[in-house]
Amino acid sequence: MIRVLLCDDHAVVRAGLRALLSSAPELEIVGEAASGEEALAAVARHRPDVVLMDLQLGGGIDGVETTRRLTAAADPPRVLVLTTYDTDADITRAIEAGATGYLLKAERPEELFTAITAAAEGRTTLSAPVATRVMARLRAPRPTLTARERDILAQLAQGLGNREIAQALFISEATVKTHLGRVYAKLGVDNRAAAVAAAKEQRLVP
Repeated sequence: MIRVLLCDDHAVVRAGLRALLSSAPELEIVGEAASGEEALAAVARHRPDVVLMDLQLGGGIDGVETTRRLTAAADPPRVLVLTTYDTDADITRAIEAGATGYLLKAERPEELFTAITAAAEGRTTLSAPVATRVMARLRAPRPTLTARERDILAQLAQGLGNREIAQALFISEATVKTHLGRVYAKLGVDNRAAAVAAAKEQRLVP
């Protein structure tokens, strides 16, 4: 018997999952949680084998941070992400946090049953669209930034403006703007926030 805990901030979704999974004789729903904080407490109380984890949980800690805390604990459960979000950033963050699998809510019930069983056994399951995105990212070459461009990007990630970056690196603001233009072009973005997001997603900055 595989013990499963549901974590989703929508009561209707949890009720639907409970009804669906209860039809599988090998699965036992041992608890539910509407937030990351509730999930941490419920896992400590019920000791499930697998946690079905949504990524967006309203207020409080999100599904990624909850996954990170769960998988860092002693004798952790397997965490299977079940969500509607399939962006590169969401997938990367969840996998890096320790998720065993990543499934989209659009999957057929049979796929969900199979994924839960696989997760309980420590095997990874990815929805086909997710697997495609992961493979595409692995095959795509990362942009090559110069040492100076990396320095400026790191300062940018700390929230510094052009003048502050220039002062920190002992260069002119004009030079900062020139380097930023090149960074934007290499990352395929057109503003500071997008540059920082892309750099973090591609691990170009801490």
